[in-house]
Amino acid sequence: MKKKIFVVENDDSILEIVASLLTEEGYDVKALRTDKGIYEQIEHYKPNVILLDVIKPTDEGAELCRTLKADSRTKHIPVIVMSTHSKVAETIKNVCADEIVPKPFDIFDLLNTIQMQLSA
Repeated sequence: MKKKIFVVENDDSILEIVASLLTEEGYDVKALRTDKGIYEQIEHYKPNVILLDVIKPTDEGAELCRTLKADSRTKHIPVIVMSTHSKVAETIKNVCADEIVPKPFDIFDLLNTIQMQLSA
């Protein structure tokens, strides 16, 4: 059975590229542009990994990640945060993310990070 990857990315171009890449690699991909209704989507889809874009270099930018890791229904799902902000990466890795992929990302690094989280 295919591993399921849930991608939340606000940039349409990046979302399309990541979704296509992961699909080509044999993953089942659910892609969202916003986090609206994310809990219902996650509960229905039951992903193996969540790729989460965090664009704000503030505590609010990490709130969704924190909430996912605090919720008993989703805390077991690895969360990989994608961000262009190094401060976000440092903070979120210490607070809630299982891994960080800095943007712009190398495709092979992204795939390796996903595979490592699926194997953990």
